[in-house]
Amino acid sequence: MNDGTFESIRAQEAAVRTLEGAVRTGRLPGAYLFDGPSGVGKQRAALALATAVIGRAAFPRIRDGKHADVRVFPPREDGHRNIRVEFLREEILPYAEFAPFEGPAAFLIFPEADVSFPEAHPESANAILKTLEEPKKGVTFVLLAERPDRLLPTIRSRCQRVRFNRLPRQVVEEILAAHDVPEALRAPAAALADGRADRALQLCEDDAASALFELALRIDEVTASANPGQLIDVAEELAKHEDLGSALDGLALFYRDVALASAGIGAERFAFKSQAERVLQRASRLGASRAAAREELLRATRDDLEANANKQVAMDALIFRLRDAR
Repeated sequence: MNDGTFESIRAQEAAVRTLEGAVRTGRLPGAYLFDGPSGVGKQRAALALATAVIGRAAFPRIRDGKHADVRVFPPREDGHRNIRVEFLREEILPYAEFAPFEGPAAFLIFPEADVSFPEAHPESANAILKTLEEPKKGVTFVLLAERPDRLLPTIRSRCQRVRFNRLPRQVVEEILAAHDVPEALRAPAAALADGRADRALQLCEDDAASALFELALRIDEVTASANPGQLIDVAEELAKHEDLGSALDGLALFYRDVALASAGIGAERFAFKSQAERVLQRASRLGASRAAAREELLRATRDDLEANANKQVAMDALIFRLRDAR
């Protein structure tokens, strides 16, 4: 439940302690950089910070974007999504100059600041830099960034950095339960989400996690059959998958479940708990060591892709190596 308090922020104890300490002492910096993945509570923490300073009674208006002293400036919706320098000079900087209007302080919050002010498009970044260098008393900028290295180093150096970590899987499952997600969908979505609640909720839409399990099972069957034509077809299908990373993660989790089952570990530890019978059937034929080797191969392939390996070449190599490991 989001009630505007720091207590509503899950599994970010170090970040919350830092922010609570700043509120308690009244020593807020002119700018914060909240650094961490999406879906782990950065924006909720920014609103909680504003609420703690301005007052709990103001939270409904802060939450609904109706408080004069709390403004949220997301990336624009078109083009490269970076905030145009004209908008910055006409809308954002004048606001920062005259705020606060009602309360003791004002907050300018920038979700995806690494998209709004990327180093690759430095016009707006340079325009906002002077304000960050000479902050007005009572005005705090809060920049949220998943990839802070894309911000200008001079912007990063003007901000107090607060790190937000990926959420534990159990916490993600609890968040899904709070959103009334059926129990059968929670474990695979949480496992595939890599500590991000927003990603987990997305995976639960249209039961995407189950679709990834079916894809994993089909790839496993193809590599077990070793039919050359089918191997080539599935490698091409994977290379063109709209969410290749999740497809590979789903396959890796499938083999992790198989390895656990082969080692005699119960289905309550599986990512795909609702598919335990099918996992156990595969475990009886593959065994723990070979399943674990396949999971390791998939993790290594993910690393190669993040290092900009060619997708088709990487998928060809992966599928034929999975065949050889059968």
